[in-house]
Amino acid sequence: MSYLKIKNLSSRVDNFLLDNINITIEKNEYFVLLGQSGSGKTRLLETIAGLNECSGSILTKEKDISLSTSEKRDIGFVYQDFALFPNLNVEQNIKFSARYKKIDKADELFADIIDFLHLENLLKRDTKELSGGEKQRVSIARALFSRPKILLLDEPLSAIDPTFRNAIMKSLKDIHKRYNLTTIHVTHNFREASYLADKIAIIFDGKIQQVGKAEEVLNNPANIDVAKFLGFKNIFPTKFLDFSTTEKVFSVDPNVIKVSKDKTIIADYIYEGILDECMGIVDHYKLFITVKGCQFFIKILKREYEGCYADTGGHINIGFDKKDVCFI
Repeated sequence: MSYLKIKNLSSRVDNFLLDNINITIEKNEYFVLLGQSGSGKTRLLETIAGLNECSGSILTKEKDISLSTSEKRDIGFVYQDFALFPNLNVEQNIKFSARYKKIDKADELFADIIDFLHLENLLKRDTKELSGGEKQRVSIARALFSRPKILLLDEPLSAIDPTFRNAIMKSLKDIHKRYNLTTIHVTHNFREASYLADKIAIIFDGKIQQVGKAEEVLNNPANIDVAKFLGFKNIFPTKFLDFSTTEKVFSVDPNVIKVSKDKTIIADYIYEGILDECMGIVDHYKLFITVKGCQFFIKILKREYEGCYADTGGHINIGFDKKDVCFI
């Protein structure tokens, strides 16, 4: 039995439509909703939380909560801008949910959250005096104190200094496990998604494009738009490979393509092309090589290919193996 099931969900907000969303999330799963800005990620979170009218169903353990008020859904929400109450200090913000619901073992829970998120020295502080990272921790603490069954995180790393991003991602994983949560995390960053997610859904223009286990989605995009969003390069028609297949396009990772000035490459597919451009980037080169009308983007370490700049416009060979071909 699924823990959270979103079935045929549609919701119009102004001129934007969430269109027939179907997602199944298991208990204690870390689920990442991945998409570009304006794709409907936040709208979907808000609709799950009960902030937008909708058609279709939102079920938790087979119970339809789509008509329940936000307060009765047992959902914690951490907004991108943290949405802390400016008239309350840190402690009052964290304990806000106690104003409208009974919190089981509230004192014990509060002490644990404060200790775990290292908030001891901030409790009497005005929220306007907090840094972005401190506001994030307070916002998460407030959501956790309500003892949610489901935690919704809206771009939780967008306001965080990149220097601390990896540490914060680890903290989010730890929070998810420690408080026995089912988490839905919204982001546009697929590297963030690859670290955190058990399962991923890709959303464009209010429609789910693909959903599945994280590794499957990130390595096997369902269509060209998803592939480009995930950073896939070298997307070309399969006729380039000179064999029959029902697939229309393929992709090859720039890092696995071999390059040689002569014909010493050992690979399943070997082609001769023209070097259009070579860019030196610290310890590697970025090569742009045209083969049969298709321009390949290739990354190689400088120590593996010296004198790159001098060869622009010259003939060059590339090669890659069948195992490195991803059909889309």
